[in-house]
Amino acid sequence: MVTTIAVDDIDVLAKARKALPDDYTPHNDEEYMSPRQIAFFRDLLVAWKDTILQAAEATLQQLQDGPIREADLNDRASSETDWGIELRTRDRQRKLISKIESAIRRIEEGEYGYCEVTGEPIGLGRLIARPIATMTVDAQEAHERREKVSRDN
Repeated sequence: MVTTIAVDDIDVLAKARKALPDDYTPHNDEEYMSPRQIAFFRDLLVAWKDTILQAAEATLQQLQDGPIREADLNDRASSETDWGIELRTRDRQRKLISKIESAIRRIEEGEYGYCEVTGEPIGLGRLIARPIATMTVDAQEAHERREKVSRDN
């Protein structure tokens, strides 16, 4: 029941990983949140944010280049649907940028990698998969169960 990341966000995160300068990946046999791990996650978060901003810029440029001009109504409707999906994706990624910036702030404050609820380490596997995670898997699942119960009432 843990919150999932949209496929587009995974693709953008994978692209950001490829943009990192070296092939280092944090390992469990290292000290947790060592300076090298912190640098890795900071670089990953910054690259992720930059990749999102570049994609948003490309979308904006395409929108400014002109309106949809398909003569066929079906083609035009298809193009408008595609643009609607693209704009919703960009809006979701805009919200993701604030979470990325929050994670970068947590790095600067020395809180990154630790659960905001329990104070326990979130874990490298979870952080590599979701660098903006703020809770351990157990804390996240408990949070989502509480949300579901409050929604159902």
